Amino acid sequence: MQAAAEPVFSWPTRVYWEDTDAGGVVYHAQYLAFLERARSEWMRALGNGQELLRDVHGLVFAVRAMRIDFRAPARLDDLLDVTVELRECRRASLVLAQSIKRGDALLLDAEVRVAALDAPTFRPRAIPAPLFAALEPLVIPRSHA
Repeated sequence: MQAAAEPVFSWPTRVYWEDTDAGGVVYHAQYLAFLERARSEWMRALGNGQELLRDVHGLVFAVRAMRIDFRAPARLDDLLDVTVELRECRRASLVLAQSIKRGDALLLDAEVRVAALDAPTFRPRAIPAPLFAALEPLVIPRSHA
């Protein structure tokens, strides 16, 4: 697993017609897709794409819980920045802080808990030791401000 170049991973995306409702505003469920893609790209940037996780580690991550605060709408053709920060690395789960911004404007923030599952059975399992050892140093603790 490669080390992340920056502690906060950033993935740019554009809002297309298919992402919006009839008024040109991003449909609320589409934000989940933006968040998912950023998490997948974060893992890929660390050297662990989805296929590698499954084929080499026998592991898949599945969303267990999510808290989302919708703060402002994104609109057709907006250029968005979707971020991922690892907040907790537990033996069988990760907690990630994510945000979606348009420029300096915060549109959404979320906390996402993903569970580590055995790829063939989809039963909970520990994150393999080499992957855990690579992820643990990437944790950015929550600020207490």
